[in-house]
Formats: sequence, C-alpha cells, structure tokens
Amino acid sequence: MRLRETLVRPRGAAAGRPLLVFLHGRGMGEDGMLSRQMFAALAAQGDRAPDIVFPDGGDHSYWHDRHGAAWGRYVMNEVIPQAIKRLGADPSRVAIGGISMGGFGAFDLARLHPHRFCAVGGHSPALWTSSGQTAPGAFDNAADFARHDVVGAARRHPRAFAGKPLWLDAGTADPFDPGDRAFVSALRSGGVKISVHRWPGGHTGSYWKRHWGNYLGFYARALANCQQ
Repeated sequence: MRLRETLVRPRGAAAGRPLLVFLHGRGMGEDGMLSRQMFAALAAQGDRAPDIVFPDGGDHSYWHDRHGAAWGRYVMNEVIPQAIKRLGADPSRVAIGGISMGGFGAFDLARLHPHRFCAVGGHSPALWTSSGQTAPGAFDNAADFARHDVVGAARRHPRAFAGKPLWLDAGTADPFDPGDRAFVSALRSGGVKISVHRWPGGHTGSYWKRHWGNYLGFYARALANCQQ
C-alpha cells in the first residue's frame, strides 16, 4: 500500500522548528484537515508556529497496529523520521494530536511511547469503554480492542499519560462524550492533569474548524516550553 503525507511549513520558517503530527478522522484523508481556518490559525502563532505533518491513515485504521497493517509503527517509524528529515524539524520537540479517530490514535500512541511527545491532544476523540460500543471496523475483534483500550489503560496505568501537557475538547452534543468523560476521570483520579474544554457543537467539521486557533495555540505553547 502506498501512503501519502502532507507537510505544512509556516511561511518564512527556518529549520529547527518543532513538529506537530496531526492524525485525521475516519474517512477524512491526509488532506481533510487543510482549511482556511487551519492556515489562518497557524499563521497567528508567528515564530512559535510548528511544522505540521498530516499522514494518511486510510478510511478506518484508527492508527493502531492490527492484523495486516502496522499503522502505529508507520507513524512512529516512517512518518515522524521522514517529516523531520524533509522539514529540518527539531527531533526533540514533537507533539501529536488528532480529530475523532485521530484523537484516539494520538492518545494510544502517546500511551505506547510515553517519552516521545512534548504534548498530546484529542479533539472530539473517539473513545469507548467497551468493545461492544465501538464503531464497525475500528478494531479487528475484542482482543484487538483490549490491546488498545485507551480508557482502560488510563484506569490501570494513568501515569503512562503523565509528564506532558494533555488536551481534550469536544462539542456539547458529541456522541463520544461518555468515553471521553471516563478517560478524563481516570486520568484525574490517578493524579494526571489534562486540560478539558466543552464548547457548543457536535461531531462535525464546522466545530473543528472553529477551534483551530485553540488547537494550534495549545501545541505552539507546549512545544515552545518542551524540554525533552
């Protein structure tokens, strides 16, 4: 399978900028996040604006290694090193985030690689508390879900998510609200801080476009202060 990545470099950017890995939602594709709002929000960060890589996660990979497709290893071993090389980005300042399916993937990869990222964000992340709740095709089976149960991992080992700024936002009408709240509750019960935002809206493109400024402001601040 041939996969594509879209690289975005802020205007006038020099080498050595931090890198944001941004994972798209189900069915969106690597260019699905590109919008006037995203580019305006990136420009507004000025000298703190990161380089961004938008990888291709297929229709419903959910960004985790599964039968016949090593999506997690693709992000960690191919996307990130190649983006750093092509953009001349700072390998010690990397953040990861994503929308919906990508929000799930960002939290799962941060859990599996706890020392790799300076910050992690989930924007309307697709989180569930049991395999029976999951979307069709999100996991191979119940065992695959158990290996990548982000909420369960937060309950058992919340400190796996600690040591970096964490962010979660979702619309007040978002259908993933129960799983998102369970995740936040598990982290906070384990003493792990996470910045949580609930804004009007649903699980829609218009909601995400309205908040690109919030998202990129979070990553730019975290990456500027990162000391890996």
